[in-house]
Parts: sequence; structure tokens; C-alpha cells
Amino acid sequence: MEKKDLEEQIIKNFQQDEQMMILVFAQWCVNHDLDPKEVYYRAYPNQHDNSSLQQGVDLTVSKEEAEEIPDQTLLGVLSLYGNDDLAYVVTEEIHKRDNKE
Repeated sequence: MEKKDLEEQIIKNFQQDEQMMILVFAQWCVNHDLDPKEVYYRAYPNQHDNSSLQQGVDLTVSKEEAEEIPDQTLLGVLSLYGNDDLAYVVTEEIHKRDNKE
């Protein structure tokens, strides 16, 4: 495989993995009765036209149909992709939820 082909494959794999991270985030929000876009925009207020986020939201299922996504799994995935601002907002939501229980 030539260097250019390898670079293109790496970029494609990263984009696919990033889309999976967005889906995990969006489904976690749905599972916890949160609006994924509202949570995302709190972390990234200048990204209101994020097509990847919309695609992730479109792929979510109802929380009754979904598998549980542990908080630590989501935080780990966000950390892996350097989404520290989003992880911070998610952590705030986790604390709000835990304080209600």
C-alpha cells in the first residue's frame, strides 16, 4: 500500500470511529432523557451546524430499545477523541443526575 493510500485509509478509519463516538454520546443522552444537541452546544457553542452530530442523533433509538451505556464508557470514548469540553458537560449532567437520586 502506498503512503498516500495508507494516509487516506487512516483518515477514513478515524472519521468512522469519530462517527461511532458521536453515536455513543447521542444515545447516552437519549438514555438519560437529555437532548444531545443541547448538551453538545453547551460544550461547543460555535458548532450549531454540525452534520456529524445530526447524523448521530438520527441513528439513535428510544431508550427502551437501547442498551445501557455506562457513564465511564462514554467519558473514556470522549477522552480518547480529545473532547474534553464535552466530557466536562457530560460530567456535570452525571453529577446533576446522581444528586437527584
